[in-house]
Amino acid sequence: MSERSVASQEVVPQAPSPYSDPRLAVDLGRGLRLQNPVMPASGCFGPEMGALVDLNQLGALVTKTIFYHPRAGNPSPRLAETPAGMLNSVGIPSRGIDYFLAHILPAYTRYRVPTIVSIGGLSIQEYWDLAARLDGVPGVAALEVNISCPNLEAGGLEIGANPRHVAAVVEGVVQRFDGPVIAKLTPNVTRIADIARAAEEAGATAISAVNTLVAMAIDVRSRRPRTGTPTAGISGPAIKPIALRMVWEVARTVRVPVIGMGGISNAEDALEFILAGATAIAIGTANFPRPTAMHETIRGLRDFLDAEGIGHIRELVGALRYEPFGAVGTLDAAREPDGDGQPRTPPRAPR
Repeated sequence: MSERSVASQEVVPQAPSPYSDPRLAVDLGRGLRLQNPVMPASGCFGPEMGALVDLNQLGALVTKTIFYHPRAGNPSPRLAETPAGMLNSVGIPSRGIDYFLAHILPAYTRYRVPTIVSIGGLSIQEYWDLAARLDGVPGVAALEVNISCPNLEAGGLEIGANPRHVAAVVEGVVQRFDGPVIAKLTPNVTRIADIARAAEEAGATAISAVNTLVAMAIDVRSRRPRTGTPTAGISGPAIKPIALRMVWEVARTVRVPVIGMGGISNAEDALEFILAGATAIAIGTANFPRPTAMHETIRGLRDFLDAEGIGHIRELVGALRYEPFGAVGTLDAAREPDGDGQPRTPPRAPR
């Protein structure tokens, strides 16, 4: 081979990786920067997936929700398939914070991408205690506060259904953890905008929405629920239109970034959530039948930017166009008003 041909091979540029394309990079606040906007939803992913796909190509990793003390979770069966979705009644079993720090967290933090630790609690104090234990732990990039847990101090009602409880949880976590705090909202509320506003005002640096909806399925022959508890949480494509609407309501209410989730299976689904106002997205149920779903979505987002001639993914955040009251507008045209009657500015990733 001639020197000329060797030299010409050396200068041939390599195509940039779709997973670290700078046009896909997003900022979720307080230094939580992701190489792309795609991450797994908590509970639908584990580091063991690293044997199948390269986890360093994701935007972030999110742990299963942990509790301070060990808990067994719900009786079996814990999963049931429904048309266009899945019911889960797992009950979030946890081995507790000590086991998590010693044995589970290292399996996440050996990857280069940020690790977001999801925390739960059966009382407001339990969230605070977890935040304090996780503060300063190497490799913990952020906390996701799963406020869909039942509050045993309030008769078992979801903590996330009460704005005052949400504010108390988030404020206490923010005071005890020096880093980004993401409030994960339940959809099982009357006005999700009120819950999002309470979390933001309590200091949340980002909002993730939404968790599973309460649902059920019955075996008509046995006359028993198809899951070990009468009700369960439904996820998957069946909830996407509802989740999308709720993300849109949240994004037009708060100024902090929003992580959208709920039935996302591919790049087009992800783009719907981004247009509705999400800065990043999480994929959950789709990972079970297709462990490559997140990677396919990242490549699809890159391909969409190429096809549409778009310079950066942030140009699409909240770019939904519609006609409120008969006038052509964008998401900015009908924002949720603030307390002073002035519209609130929806989130935009920093330029």
